[in-house]
Amino acid sequence: MSLWFDVARLSAGINIVLLAALLSVWGRNYLDLRSKHALGLAMFAVFLLARNALSLYIYIVDPTLSAWFNSSVPNIVWRALMALHLLETVGLAVLVWITWD
Repeated sequence: MSLWFDVARLSAGINIVLLAALLSVWGRNYLDLRSKHALGLAMFAVFLLARNALSLYIYIVDPTLSAWFNSSVPNIVWRALMALHLLETVGLAVLVWITWD
């Protein structure tokens, strides 16, 4: 089960980095253009960044939840969480590629 835990943590960390990159681009676009579209994309990045930061906090920092997730959560749940984190990472990587192209 430790493998699922490590993959989920790594994926959440990568998501944070990707979202920070997207937020910087979309935030700059909003400041330059003042469009609602750029603002909506920036807000999307902020909320998804907060979700991933909370996940990483729970997985690494919080002593109670971190121990519970590492020892008491069934493998099937970890596989599902890991799959969601990985799908999000792939989606964000494609979004970063499209945004910077």
